[in-house]
Amino acid sequence: MVLQTVWLYIAEFAGKDLELAVFIKFIIYSIPITVPLTFPLSILLASIMVFGDFSAHYEFAAMKSTGISLSRAMRTLSVFIVTLGIATFFFADTVIPYSYRQFINLRRSVVKQKPARAIVENQFNQLGDISIKVARKYGDNDELLENVIIHKENPKKKGNFTVIKAESGELKSTINSNILTIALYNGHYYNDVNPKKRKAKKKLPFVKSDFKEYEINRDFTTFDDTEVNENDYAKNRKMFGIETLQKDIDTFSQEINKERNFFKNRMFSRASGVILKTTTKNKTITDKGEVCVTKDYPEHILDIVDMGQRVAILNEAKRDIKSTITRIDTQVKSFNHRISTINKFEIALHEKFALAFGCIVLFFIGAPIGAIIRKGGLGLPFLYAIGLFLVYYFVGIFAKNAAEDGSISPFFATWLSTLIFTPLGVLFTYQATTDKKLIDLEPLFVWIFKIFRKKKAKESVS
Repeated sequence: MVLQTVWLYIAEFAGKDLELAVFIKFIIYSIPITVPLTFPLSILLASIMVFGDFSAHYEFAAMKSTGISLSRAMRTLSVFIVTLGIATFFFADTVIPYSYRQFINLRRSVVKQKPARAIVENQFNQLGDISIKVARKYGDNDELLENVIIHKENPKKKGNFTVIKAESGELKSTINSNILTIALYNGHYYNDVNPKKRKAKKKLPFVKSDFKEYEINRDFTTFDDTEVNENDYAKNRKMFGIETLQKDIDTFSQEINKERNFFKNRMFSRASGVILKTTTKNKTITDKGEVCVTKDYPEHILDIVDMGQRVAILNEAKRDIKSTITRIDTQVKSFNHRISTINKFEIALHEKFALAFGCIVLFFIGAPIGAIIRKGGLGLPFLYAIGLFLVYYFVGIFAKNAAEDGSISPFFATWLSTLIFTPLGVLFTYQATTDKKLIDLEPLFVWIFKIFRKKKAKESVS
């Protein structure tokens, strides 16, 4: 599991002249992150191997001959596993979030301590809001650049509208400063212009300028250990404890409810000015409480205007309706995205409890299976453990993916694997303590044999 994490992020560290201490920290911080995968599998495999080895060497038979049942033999281990499950819960609430934070901060510090390490030759590298590519780095600290190409992002536009090319460049920064200066020499600056008029757009206008020296300053404060941007906050929700997750879920829920009410009221107030109200009479109430008709009006407001004005009014109403529908669709997508974020935080919250309880459930599945199959070592027990864990893991993955878009409840999705395996653990424990087979198909075969025998008897009689 650790090697899988290393290979996943190897591109960020390879070829950047990092010290050995950085790699050691990277591995140390990645170990707790793998616990949600490795710990349940380890408990399941260990329980199958140990109890399978006991059963294979007839140690359970010796225990039973002295009056010690399987349930009594499992009693001490059961207490240990429950204690281990409680410890796993606190581990998931404290150590794992801390490792996530340190893991992310370590990746950021690589860029902050030596920005040249973040630039790999002959490929585009993202540095803040710019994407830079260099043909070669050289110098004592690789601060000198050759054949530089920069794509500069615009927060108001999507796409690469600004391109900067230079023959050479230099990275300038000080130890105590968060500002990185990229000095470019002998280059060109291209900027596409996006006019509002359609005729002007067809001409594809752009601005081009030449320069001998051009500097780009970028603030790398966002790579500080205490800073987390919005995307990292949503994606790395696992680096928070239960208390923080609960506060964030409550805050997000209140915000989205306020925005829903505000949007609903705004759309109703907007629609009230568009809807054409119809009336047949203008009625008033006298002092005596009698209804009096004061003036007759046409049945529809369009009846008071001519045909040309009717067409203009209807076209305006049609455009307004289309605009309203577009706004509603856009807002619905925004709400769905934010609801998905809340669901992800709820899943991260329940995962901490499900992990602890899942370890206990998998023990009560592995131990009876090991006692029944009577196989120790890493052969058949390993296959049983891998097969059961894959079912446990993939059921949870599919359920959590469905919960992110609101198809099912995040609570139900997180606990689905445990809810499925809990009855199996009870069944397997009962089968093992009563000296029965893991899956006894003999009654089924007997029932099928009786049916065929009855059919043959009827055929012989006929």
